[in-house]
Amino acid sequence: MSRIGKRPIAIPSKVEISIDGQAVNVKGPKGTLFRELPGLITISQEGEELKVIRDNESRKARERHGLCRTLVANMIEGVSQGFEKKLQIQGVGYRAQAQGSKLTLNVGYSKPVEMQMPEGINVAVNSNTEVVVTGIDKELVGNIAAKIRAVRPPEVYKGKGIRYLGEYVRRKVGKSGKK
Repeated sequence: MSRIGKRPIAIPSKVEISIDGQAVNVKGPKGTLFRELPGLITISQEGEELKVIRDNESRKARERHGLCRTLVANMIEGVSQGFEKKLQIQGVGYRAQAQGSKLTLNVGYSKPVEMQMPEGINVAVNSNTEVVVTGIDKELVGNIAAKIRAVRPPEVYKGKGIRYLGEYVRRKVGKSGKK
């Protein structure tokens, strides 16, 4: 049996959950999330806990068991605490600016790169070189952070580019001169 899937999910006191068949709606102090779970998985509420149970022992059901438990646990954590990803910009003259839901990146291209953030995602820029992406949907926060990083991924020779905070970029040695 799935080690992750069989663990119960604790429900914080501020979070309300409604289950309608395969549809799970989670409401908390930071917002509301909705997800339609795949078939072969049943979710049930027992007091202050949620249990994720698979309907049979087929391969598909076993594959989805831990996934569905993690998705629901992330929804609960998102509406109660939220998620954040931090990105760091390195390079001479590289900087970022945030105006409302728009992020402007100056990262060595001839024109600044402007990115419009979707609803539910907040972007803050600290000290021109640190971008903080926050939201209640873990999947969306991670995807937006990956799109920002993809504008100028870290370069291995000089280390310039956009990287996650704490990400290690293995440096390469450049060309050597005549011997």
